[in-house]
Amino acid sequence: MILETERLYLRELNQGDFPSLCRILQDDEVMYAYEGAFTDSEVQEWLDRQIARYQVWSFGLWAVILKETDEMIGQCGLTMQPWKGEEVLEVGYLFERRHWRRGYATEAAKACKQHAFNVLQADEVCSIIRDTNIPSQRVALRNGMTVADSSVKHYRGVDMPHDRYVAYRG
Repeated sequence: MILETERLYLRELNQGDFPSLCRILQDDEVMYAYEGAFTDSEVQEWLDRQIARYQVWSFGLWAVILKETDEMIGQCGLTMQPWKGEEVLEVGYLFERRHWRRGYATEAAKACKQHAFNVLQADEVCSIIRDTNIPSQRVALRNGMTVADSSVKHYRGVDMPHDRYVAYRG
């Protein structure tokens, strides 16, 4: 276990999480900010990338486990992301749709922000969010972040404006 909150614990993803990841990454509604659901091979690439991040950085997106049922309901964690020619530390989150609007993303994201400040000794952490992704923007705001700047990402043939929400160690 990496982190624990009142209702959740976060741990490293492993190959056994593939079916749970598919429920998240293959849902068009969950993945609208990515321009649609992933194929099986894209889910496997995503999982492999997280596992590789653990080796390089000692962090990545982690499995979010609901304590009450011991089931994986999403993923949340820290990743290094490109932003305007730099690498920035990001809190990212994606949850299975049936677990939306229960505060799980905010609970997990707050724990990850504290991990970035207290364990990694980061001076700042951000969440890079597509301008149309209002629910994720609300999570960032509840996580004490404010909009710092904007940029356009090109992904799957689409120009996507994104805002970078930032919190500073204080």
